[in-house]
Amino acid sequence: MTIKDKTCCFTGHRNISQDQIHILTKKVTATIQMLAEQGIVYYGAGGALGFDTISAMAVLKLQQTIPKIKLILVLPCLSQAQRWSKKDQEIYESIKAQANKVVYTSQDYTRDCMFKRNRHLVDYSGTCICYLAKSQGGTAYTVDYAKRKGLKIINLAD
Repeated sequence: MTIKDKTCCFTGHRNISQDQIHILTKKVTATIQMLAEQGIVYYGAGGALGFDTISAMAVLKLQQTIPKIKLILVLPCLSQAQRWSKKDQEIYESIKAQANKVVYTSQDYTRDCMFKRNRHLVDYSGTCICYLAKSQGGTAYTVDYAKRKGLKIINLAD
């Protein structure tokens, strides 16, 4: 089993309704548990609001019972959370502090830094857990890229 085979990335929408958050948290947690049993150890998240945050927090919580799993944050730039609410920034900083590894794909915000981050997540993974509920936008692009790269796709919106 290669490192890529042991690595899973997350991609999903930023805006998730309050009633969906609880359901998605349960689905993500169960999926990570299943994948960990299959030997997947590394979980890459992009640090965005919404699905990325839910997924990263699920990995961190599961580390208490499955200590071998690792959270790798792949962030698009140093200023990603700059314009977020204070509460969201605090959650982001907490996740960053607890992550096993933090990688920045760009120092500064650029037009393509999010795409660069998304491609990095996919390029180093063998599996992709996504929350894809609409066919356009960054999540759709990333899932399509993951399919072209031959990743196993698990869509929690299905």
